Amino acid sequence: MSRIGKRPIEMPAGVSIEIKGDTVTVKGPKGTLTRAIPAEISVTAEGQVVTVTRPSEETRHKALHGLSRSLVANMVDGVANGFEKLLEIQGVGYKAEPKPYGLNLVVGLSHQVAIKAPEGITLTCTTPTLVKVEGINKELVGQVAAEIRAVRPPEPYKGKGIRYKGEQVRRKAGKTGAK
Repeated sequence: MSRIGKRPIEMPAGVSIEIKGDTVTVKGPKGTLTRAIPAEISVTAEGQVVTVTRPSEETRHKALHGLSRSLVANMVDGVANGFEKLLEIQGVGYKAEPKPYGLNLVVGLSHQVAIKAPEGITLTCTTPTLVKVEGINKELVGQVAAEIRAVRPPEPYKGKGIRYKGEQVRRKAGKTGAK
């Protein structure tokens, strides 16, 4: 049995789950998330514990078992606590400016890059070089953070660009001087 799939999901206080067919809806203090689970996988809620089971030991069912359990657990965690990703901007003159629609990035390109926040995502700048992406959907938070990073990924010679907080960038030596 899947190590991840067989673990039960504990429901925190204030979080409720509703299962209709293959659709799972989780409601909590931060919002509501809905997701379709594959029809072969069954999700059951008994009190404050949710379990995910599979019908057989088939390889496809084994793969879907752990995936479905992780998706439901992330939904429960998201509506209870939320998720966040921090991005650092490094480089002379590089900065992020908060706007009503999201962010404006100035990262050494010939133009400023406008990042529009999708529904359910909050983009904030605590300092001009630190961007926080927050939301209840873990998948969407990670996707938006990756799209912001892709505007100017860190380069290996000077380390300039947008990186995740705590990300290590492997530096290269560069060319030696003229002889």
